[in-house]
Amino acid sequence: MPLTLIISHLLLLLSFHHFTFSLGYCQNHHCSHHDDLFTDRAALLAFKASTFSETNVLSNWTFTDDQDASSICNWIGVTCQDIMLRKRVVNLTLNRKGLRGTISPLISNLSALVTLVLSENELHGVIPYPMSDLKSLKQLSLEGNQLQHRVPDLSSLSGLTYISLANNHFSGEIPRFLFRNCTRLQYLDLSGNKFHGTIPPEIGNSLPVLANLNLYDNLLTGELPASLRNCTCLNGLDIENNDFCGELSADMFCRARSLEYLHLSYNNFRSSEKNTNLAPFFTGLRKCVNLRELELTGIGFRGELPATIGLLLPISLTQLQLGENQLTGELSPSISMLTNLTLLNLSSNLLHGAIPKEIGAMENLERLLLSDNNFTGTIPETMGAMKHLGLLDLSRNMLTGEIPEALSNLTQLRMLYLHGNQLSGPIPATLGKCVNLETLDLSRNRLTGGIPLEVRGLNELKIYLNLSHNLLDGPIPVEISKMDKVQEIDLSYNNLSGNIISQLAYCVGAQSINFSHNLLDGPIPASIGTMQNLLSLDLSFNLLTGDIPVSLQKCTSLRLLNVSYNNLTNMVPSGGPFESLDITSFLHNPLLCGSISGLLRCPKNKRQDFPFLSKKIFALMLATSASATFFVTTICCSVCCSLLKKAVFIARDRIEVGCNLPQPLESKYPRITYAEILEATSSFDSRRLIGTGSYGEVYRAELKDGREVAIKVLKTQGKNSSKSFNRECQVLRNIRHRNLMRIITACSQPDFKALVLPFMAKGNLESHLHPSSDLSLIQRVNICSDVAEGIAYLHHHSPVKVIHCDLKPSNILLNDEMTALVSDFGIARLITSIGEGAATTSDTLPNSTANFVIGSLGYIPPGTS
Repeated sequence: MPLTLIISHLLLLLSFHHFTFSLGYCQNHHCSHHDDLFTDRAALLAFKASTFSETNVLSNWTFTDDQDASSICNWIGVTCQDIMLRKRVVNLTLNRKGLRGTISPLISNLSALVTLVLSENELHGVIPYPMSDLKSLKQLSLEGNQLQHRVPDLSSLSGLTYISLANNHFSGEIPRFLFRNCTRLQYLDLSGNKFHGTIPPEIGNSLPVLANLNLYDNLLTGELPASLRNCTCLNGLDIENNDFCGELSADMFCRARSLEYLHLSYNNFRSSEKNTNLAPFFTGLRKCVNLRELELTGIGFRGELPATIGLLLPISLTQLQLGENQLTGELSPSISMLTNLTLLNLSSNLLHGAIPKEIGAMENLERLLLSDNNFTGTIPETMGAMKHLGLLDLSRNMLTGEIPEALSNLTQLRMLYLHGNQLSGPIPATLGKCVNLETLDLSRNRLTGGIPLEVRGLNELKIYLNLSHNLLDGPIPVEISKMDKVQEIDLSYNNLSGNIISQLAYCVGAQSINFSHNLLDGPIPASIGTMQNLLSLDLSFNLLTGDIPVSLQKCTSLRLLNVSYNNLTNMVPSGGPFESLDITSFLHNPLLCGSISGLLRCPKNKRQDFPFLSKKIFALMLATSASATFFVTTICCSVCCSLLKKAVFIARDRIEVGCNLPQPLESKYPRITYAEILEATSSFDSRRLIGTGSYGEVYRAELKDGREVAIKVLKTQGKNSSKSFNRECQVLRNIRHRNLMRIITACSQPDFKALVLPFMAKGNLESHLHPSSDLSLIQRVNICSDVAEGIAYLHHHSPVKVIHCDLKPSNILLNDEMTALVSDFGIARLITSIGEGAATTSDTLPNSTANFVIGSLGYIPPGTS
């Protein structure tokens, strides 16, 4: 046989063998391919079975016998990919889908999964331990759920680069497996949980490429580990609201050249030289050439603010927050060298001296907060050059002089707070050019003159106009009626005179109006009765005359009306809001009568019908009254002049009288109006009432965004109600803990105060104990543990130490997971440190409970007995 023929046969034989092998391989691969997809499908259906959502978001997670296995790749949130010629599920993304339930352990059968995102749902339970079998997983995002207990050992997931478990209920120490095998980790977020203990000392050695570390809002303690210096790739570090301590050394972050944000607020750090020298720490940060945000609020810094602060910190800074410390000294002109700053917060310190005029060179500033210091001198004219400024807060200092007209150049200004100083002179008419102003507070100064007509330019005011406690005189300008969006107008404690303008009714958004302690005269305009949003109207201590308008009966939202100390006459209306008023609203109006207890009873035939009197009697009465009128008029003129002069002096004296008004909550809390509360509670429908007490009432409500909340409406009649409300707001604003009730927002008016809180579906502990208990032993132990952790946080870890003073079963609320939350801080005591080891009750909020037994009978705390 020729050689060529032999070779041809051999090639044909080899080709046939190769074809047979390939066919067999493909057939086996096809079967394996389908087996993998069947396994993935079963895992996904098991996950679906363990969860549910009101919108049935996983409705297309179905299959029929005639469907190909690859149809699961079209399911919502599922992404497939070919891996070694096999199609597998590699991505499961179901964030913000409203899912409830638990995470099925069978999810571990998605063995090719690379990304698992289940964030911002309502999943509860634990992370299933079999998830450690997801060897291909690189991104794990479970934040914003209700997962709890300890995080299981996931050390086998060596490929992880991104982990976010934030805003859950995880407890225990920071998982150690993260530092044994997850060396590729770049992003770690454990914030908003109940982790305790210290940061593992090996963090900087085990995670060499770590870029973002977020641990804020936990119970972590101890010093920052020295190995953190080795995290040279660090881009962001946020450890706010913990209990870290120790010295912030100069070299702590100097090697992190890529660092962009450093948030250390609300811990217990100290600077060099026994917490007296900030310069070394700032100098070390100078090498972080990309640093944009530096937040050091409330970390216990003391000592003088470095005179060279503008040279020490990196020029890249856009936000510098040093508020709520105990910094002393003067604000150096060098601060103006930080020209990229958009936010500068030095409020609540002990700084003194003048505000440097060089600050005007910081043209990029959008928010400047210097309140609650001891600054003196005048407001620099140069501030008028900060064209981007939207918030200027210089309140509660000792500034003098006039308000600079240059502030009118701040056309982007939305909030201006100058209250609580010693400013004098007139209100600049040019302020009317600040057309974007939403809030203007010039109260508690020594301003004189009239309210300028140019206020009509401030028709964008939405929050409040407060000019109270000054020396303003003249009439209320009609132009104020252009402010149709403003919610509060306070002109009290001035020398304003003339009539109350009838056009005031055009302020349709107003909820609170206070014109008390002035010299206003004339009648109360009937047009005020058309103001449907009005909650509070205080016209007391004026010279008003005439009747109380019957139209006020139409103000169905009105809860507080005070017209006492005027010269009003005739019958008090009896319908609408007048049904809930008492005599305190009408004191010292001797010619008023009506059905309210304490008022004179009106005669049945109060109006005399003169046409039916005889002519002689009528003539006699007319002559007698004429003579009496002449005599009485002579005496009254003398008396009135004396009284008017006295009233002027009284009004001026009242200018100096203080009044503890509740301060608005921080800007991070959303605003809510009374009208929204009224709508959410169906006008305080009794069917929504879920609790009552000496403090007031609690209603179950639903906000416009669908959130179910509890609205706590406080009684305002008691003499300590305002203090109780302020104290509860102060406590809830400063604490963050999973076992303490948090505040969503608040609504504060002189006559109406309410807190908006999360709704606790399981009620309070008392309802589960009496008349008979439905709690198991495990549940009781867990509740005790939760309460103990919450109280321990208040006593030892809170930024402001708090003593609850009224801990009892009815003040312990239970959520869906039977987690206990301590609530009701209305009589709590705030504690501040003095020296070493001593403590005292904070005078930030005067404590009405300081001199008597605190708490409820049967639950009085031992510390006050």
